[in-house]
Amino acid sequence: MRAGRRIFAIGDIHGRLDLLDLLLEQIANHAAQHPMPDNGLVFLGDYIDRGPDSRGVIDRLIALPRVFAGWELHFLRGNHDNAALEFIKNPGLYTVWRSHGAAQTLISYGVLPPRFEKQSEFEQARDDFVRVVPRSHFNFLSQLKYFHAEDDYLFVHAGIRPGIALADQLPEDMLWIREDFLLHRKRFEKVIVHGHTPAPSPIVLSNRICVDTGAHATGQLTALILDSEGRSFLTTGKGAQRNNLASPRFRREAASS
Repeated sequence: MRAGRRIFAIGDIHGRLDLLDLLLEQIANHAAQHPMPDNGLVFLGDYIDRGPDSRGVIDRLIALPRVFAGWELHFLRGNHDNAALEFIKNPGLYTVWRSHGAAQTLISYGVLPPRFEKQSEFEQARDDFVRVVPRSHFNFLSQLKYFHAEDDYLFVHAGIRPGIALADQLPEDMLWIREDFLLHRKRFEKVIVHGHTPAPSPIVLSNRICVDTGAHATGQLTALILDSEGRSFLTTGKGAQRNNLASPRFRREAASS
C-alpha cells in the first residue's frame, strides 16, 4: 500500500449489527491513535442473512459516509446480497435463498417467511418484502460493486477464477467460487482479499487473504488493515456474542444522521 494510504477491509457481517458497531468503533479508535491522511473502508459483502438484524446492518452502512466523513468507502456485493435481489425478480428462488438464511432477513424487515412450498406463498413474501424495504436499501443493494482494485490488492467477495485475467472474471465466480480458488497456490495478478469462506481466524497466504471469521456464529467480525507498514487485523472477539454488545457511539451517530 502506498505511503499515507490505509485500507480497512471488513469481512462478512451477516446481520450482526452489534458486531459491526463494535468493529467500527475499533476502526475509528485505531485511526485516531494512528493518524494517516488517506483512509478507506472496503466491505467484502454478505451484509444480510443468518444474523438477527440485516435491516439494521444496511441502515448503518448507508449512514457511514456521514460518520466517516472524508474517508473513501467501497461496498462490494456478496452472494447473499445478490440472492435477495434475485428473489425480488423471481420469488420462486426462495427455495435457494432459504438455505442461506433468508428467513432471518425477512423477519428483520417484519415480513413473515413462506410457510409452505407454494408459489403463491413465495410471491406473497416477495410482495411484502418489496413493500416494506426502504428505497434507500434497495438502491444500496443494487449498486454494490463486484470488486475493488487498489495497488497490489484486489478486493472481492468470494475470489476469482485462476488462469483468467482480472478483466475477464465472471460475476458468478466473484460471488460464489470456492475450491478452484482456495486450492490455487500460484500468485494472481494481485493479492486477493476476500470473505465468503469462514475460518476460525484470518488466513494469510502469499496469493490471498481471507477475512471471513464466521461472525454470525462466532461473534468474531474481522477487519484487515493494509498500509505501507504491512498488514494487521482488528476483531470484535468472541465475547461480543455472549454479551450482545453494541457501540453506543455508532447507535447515537446513526440515529442523528
